[in-house]
Amino acid sequence: MSGGRLIAVVGPSGVGKDSVMAGLVAARPGLGVARRVITRDAALGGEDFDALDEPGFHRAAAAGAFALHWGAHGLYYGIPARYAAAVTAGQEVLANLSRGVLEQARARFAAVTVLHLTARPDTLAARLAGRGRESAEEIAARLARAVPPAGPLVEVSNDGPLEDTVAAALAALYPVKA
Repeated sequence: MSGGRLIAVVGPSGVGKDSVMAGLVAARPGLGVARRVITRDAALGGEDFDALDEPGFHRAAAAGAFALHWGAHGLYYGIPARYAAAVTAGQEVLANLSRGVLEQARARFAAVTVLHLTARPDTLAARLAGRGRESAEEIAARLARAVPPAGPLVEVSNDGPLEDTVAAALAALYPVKA
């Protein structure tokens, strides 16, 4: 098996990271997806994740349970260590990451590709409002914080149909060699 790779999927809230990731996995069934651990109430829905209270999260992080972990927007997120082992064993793994943890990811994994998803502010605002988890003021503040990640990356817009975004991401992640 060839070398593994972490594909770090980043972008602002509401850009459709989970939907694009699902589309990538449907197109490439061998692609792994890191299931995150989050200090968010599981009843709030959204992505599939493992909920953990904050004290439990900090104990798990101190015990080395995460390959990557970070805090953002009042929550803590972790990528379980088993995904680092999968990448080391040659698997490609998608992970929904914060741009703030990209340097940590680049230091932890030998091969990292950053897939930066973008969308127009009006598209993001409509998607965030549709979730019903944040007020209009919180959505505006979130959109004002949107800053592109640093370092090498692959950028794909998710303003149009999902299938077009997935096709563009696949073409960028797996270019045809002449």
